[in-house]
Amino acid sequence: MVTLLPKYHVNLPFTVTIKKNNLFFPYNTIIYCTKTIYRIGAEYPASLLKTTSMRIICFIVSLLPVLLLLTPVPASPAGMDHSLKFSMNTPYSRDHVVIHHSGDYDTWHLAGTGLSREAFDLAVEGYDHLFQKGLISNTSVLTIIDYSKPSTAKRFYILDMRAEKILVNTLVAHGRNSGYNYANAFSNEVSSYKSSLGFFITGNTYTGANGYSLQLMGCQPGINDKAMERAVVLHGATYVSEAFIRSRGYLGRSQGCPAVPIAEHKRIINIIKNGSCMFFYHPVARYNPHSTILDS
Repeated sequence: MVTLLPKYHVNLPFTVTIKKNNLFFPYNTIIYCTKTIYRIGAEYPASLLKTTSMRIICFIVSLLPVLLLLTPVPASPAGMDHSLKFSMNTPYSRDHVVIHHSGDYDTWHLAGTGLSREAFDLAVEGYDHLFQKGLISNTSVLTIIDYSKPSTAKRFYILDMRAEKILVNTLVAHGRNSGYNYANAFSNEVSSYKSSLGFFITGNTYTGANGYSLQLMGCQPGINDKAMERAVVLHGATYVSEAFIRSRGYLGRSQGCPAVPIAEHKRIINIIKNGSCMFFYHPVARYNPHSTILDS
């Protein structure tokens, strides 16, 4: 099911900006060129290095690292910064993986899970598109929130794209102005306190007012691209629990964030952080005629 290509595990001693699929190319090439310079000095006699031609060769090779550092990185597509920034000394592992999945609702045996067929089909289509564009780096998982379901239902799904199975299925809150038990109103506007729909890419983790949290970057202009400005993040909340449902008849609501159970939020964040794809679905806003992801 999975084809593995070269895998790199690097403890980066500096802040790195990841641009699409060229993650370690400049860094590794610089190291290679530097080792080449030392190899020339070690393997060739000093008398040979004194010749004019060898001096020229050594001079050119020594300039390669500098030229690579000065080479500009191609700009991200308009409307979104697709780079992911990681903090100092963050161990980061990148799997260059081509994941062959069936993308078939029935093959995944999802009929009894509560996840709608349309939500799954649209999510997989968008995941494949973002993967082909090189915009997701954590390719092993796909997260779906099925807002067609009531808040009392477990409508948050993390799919294992390698094993074709559900890793996590739990509760998730919607924005307080999106509705009570059902979310029926959505927005991209600041201070709307409504949930947004569409495709997101997970970013950095941080600890804030809601504890351990995960930044989300909206991929679709006019639909969810103000997620960062609105501080729409994934975090844990005590009001996301079966006990709250029993006392109120519906789940607690957020200010627009997809809040998950406090007992599960750290595990969830650690699974999907660092560049995975998320899809927030609702049939009221079908993305076929409107989506810059599914129509591109």
